[in-house]
Amino acid sequence: MIQAIVFLPLVGFLIAGAFGRKLGPRPSELLTTGLLMACAVMSWITFFDVALGHNHGFAPVLANWMTVGALKVDWALRVDTLTAVMLVVVTTVSSLVHLYSIGYMHEDPSRPRFFAYLSLFTFAMLMLVTADNLVQMFFGWEGVGLASYLLIGFWYEKPSACAAAIKAFVVNRVGDFGFALGIFLVFQLTQSLSFNEVFAAVPGLEGKPIHIFGMDVDALEIAAFLLFIGAMGKSAQFFLHTWLPDAMEGPTPVSALIHAATMVTAGVFMVARLSPIFEHAPHAAAFVTVIGAVTAFFAATVGLVQNDIKRVIAYSTCSQLGYMFVAEGVGAYSLGVFHLFTHAFFKALLFLGAGSVIHAMHHEQDMRNMGGLRKDIPFTFAMMTIGTLALTGVGIPHTEIGFAGFFSKDGIIEAAYAASAHSTAAMIGFISTVVAAGFTSFYSWRLVFMTFFGTRKEHGHEAHAAHAHDDHAHDDHAHDDHGHGHHAPHESPLVMLVPLAVLALGAVFAGYLFEPDFAGHAYDEFWKGALFTGEHNHILHARHEIPTWVGFAPFTMMVLGFLLSLYVYVLKPGLAQKIAGAFPRLYDFLLNKWYFDELYDAIFVKPAFAIGRLFWKGGDGAIIDGLGPDGVAARVVDGAKLAVRLQTGYIYNYAFAMLIGVAAIVTYFVAGGLR
Repeated sequence: MIQAIVFLPLVGFLIAGAFGRKLGPRPSELLTTGLLMACAVMSWITFFDVALGHNHGFAPVLANWMTVGALKVDWALRVDTLTAVMLVVVTTVSSLVHLYSIGYMHEDPSRPRFFAYLSLFTFAMLMLVTADNLVQMFFGWEGVGLASYLLIGFWYEKPSACAAAIKAFVVNRVGDFGFALGIFLVFQLTQSLSFNEVFAAVPGLEGKPIHIFGMDVDALEIAAFLLFIGAMGKSAQFFLHTWLPDAMEGPTPVSALIHAATMVTAGVFMVARLSPIFEHAPHAAAFVTVIGAVTAFFAATVGLVQNDIKRVIAYSTCSQLGYMFVAEGVGAYSLGVFHLFTHAFFKALLFLGAGSVIHAMHHEQDMRNMGGLRKDIPFTFAMMTIGTLALTGVGIPHTEIGFAGFFSKDGIIEAAYAASAHSTAAMIGFISTVVAAGFTSFYSWRLVFMTFFGTRKEHGHEAHAAHAHDDHAHDDHAHDDHGHGHHAPHESPLVMLVPLAVLALGAVFAGYLFEPDFAGHAYDEFWKGALFTGEHNHILHARHEIPTWVGFAPFTMMVLGFLLSLYVYVLKPGLAQKIAGAFPRLYDFLLNKWYFDELYDAIFVKPAFAIGRLFWKGGDGAIIDGLGPDGVAARVVDGAKLAVRLQTGYIYNYAFAMLIGVAAIVTYFVAGGLR
């Protein structure tokens, strides 16, 4: 069954990609969607068998991939509880995205190519989560990067989409370089890349030094740090986050797939899978915590002022990924994976709901041009509200009543506080996540109020005139508008609404149903050793013994964020513009994403282009080509031009030349005879 789950999406990609034009759009859509639906059903069966049943997992070896000296890599599919969780997340969300795309992309002429790319993306992610060794994981890792490049740049005729695809690819290569170095170091230390063999060798490597740059440093710390650099790139953590908002240039279903089930969750999965290494690298784990905390805070602040509906949700993803890394950094790996699990439902719901709004508004994405839509698209409004309730973590503290995000997000905050007694990094994580909870509530409800409440605006009517440089939301289907920009908003077709309803069920019930298994009393029976907890196992128990106020802290911030957003955007319309005008520098700072793009452009992009231009023009052009083939060719041309001058076409010129030649020969011989 596991072979079918992994390879059926590849079959869909090959058929739709190679024969899509002959088959036509509808058969390609139905084929790829049907195969993903089958994968989702089999994934849930595997989940109940392995995670909730008595099956402790398996790892069938398909073939030997390579054997080079001491390096032996088998192509095996590792299935344990962690894999089963990821299979459910990836295939469920992907199948619903496929179904949703049938309606959303119905106007696009390149649907077979789009569905082929979606299936390729899913296959790459499935290869990643079923990997039994680091090389196989790296194969899936790079496959996900390739597929994201293809999907973000799907509308390749749009320069902005091409630029966003290249940006995502290049930024991820930075992280992947660190990941590759980490893999090399792990092999050097353990002489293996198989997870079982590496994990068995890790305890004996604790404290072992390695000589780098004239210093002796802890080898496991360096290995864990390098591996996490890869996770920072894929999961868009602080410093390597800049590609994520630009990924919104792709179609909305792509955004849902990238942000909810694939790509960005790869880094979280990788740290969870390699938890034995991070358990024995406390400094690297602290670094994971701090980066996660900073990311959660940073992305939440930027989300406060974004006007593109998809970008608001994108920064929400970035912030929530920070929560997951805080959990893993303090040793609560199960809570990090639990938040990944619940986040998949409500984040896919929010993105697909945003796509339904964009569809209703005929591809308008700027929230300032929306308003009052709850009467026009009531079902989408209800689904977006459920997603917002789950994202903001609405629930009653110290009870089992709440939406999905309440159980996982609040659990992370409690775990961070429980670990803060012995860790400054954990305290930073606790403070940042609590503050980010308030910001998350504010910008999430801001999205709902600006989109569904008030009165509808007419194309930028209330845009901030004082900030004309603001990045206005682009047209999601700009290449295919068909001139329908002024039609009345309308509800999406059923094929787009059914996935919203299914995801809403997960956003409501996933936390309540699975919290005991992921991080509660059934923890050991559920995970069956798939996650290494070691000395941090007490964190899951200690979070239940924290002071009462800690449990109420995120709830309080959530309520304050909601009330403030309600006051600013519903009770006092126009107040937001006044606040932006009163603090223009702060507003610009947040609107421009802390100026990271400008900073990286000045530090890395422009110097790289300058160096490239120097080597191109000065080195390759002037020296290599100038003195080499181009120079030789130029001299030949010069000689030919001189020879051409002699070819005048007049007989007397040729006769005169012959006479001069005869005179020169006679003179030579006469002069020679005289000697």
